[in-house]
Amino acid sequence: MPASTLDRTTALVLIDLQKGITGLPTVHPAAEIVARGARLAEAFRSRGLPVVLVNVTGGAPGRTEAGRPGGTPPADWAELVAELGQQPGDLRITKERWGAFHGTELDAELRRRGVTQIVFGGIATSIGVESSARAAHEHGYHVTVAVDAVTDLDADAHHNSVQRIFPRLGETDTTEAIIGLLG
Repeated sequence: MPASTLDRTTALVLIDLQKGITGLPTVHPAAEIVARGARLAEAFRSRGLPVVLVNVTGGAPGRTEAGRPGGTPPADWAELVAELGQQPGDLRITKERWGAFHGTELDAELRRRGVTQIVFGGIATSIGVESSARAAHEHGYHVTVAVDAVTDLDADAHHNSVQRIFPRLGETDTTEAIIGLLG
């Protein structure tokens, strides 16, 4: 369902737009996803709305070795890409899991700011973005996903999230349509 409205206090949450992840082979060029994320961030900032930049530095404990890449990542792997134009007022969340809510202060920080709706973008659609969107829905936030500002490492997984999961969690639309709703 296309985005119909944005709440007065909507936050933008960009997932894992960091050097180590944007450098991976994705379904849609990561540079385009970063550019759309940066455009959304600029629009939210210009209207005084919260921008949350999330990065990941680890994985869940336990028997999850099968999903972990081998070796030690480069030192700058978790650094956000410069193209996002991070500002001092942006909220930074570092996560150790797929989703941005578990084990972080994200929910508390959003509630302090009176946020009732979240617009999501980032990489990977079926992992960090979907996990975070599901948690946002479970926490009672209105969820919107900028479907042209997300991509995945796997085309089928991306398609499943965009076509089957996100519409059940909230609304989906393009970057330009969402910016248009900001007024």
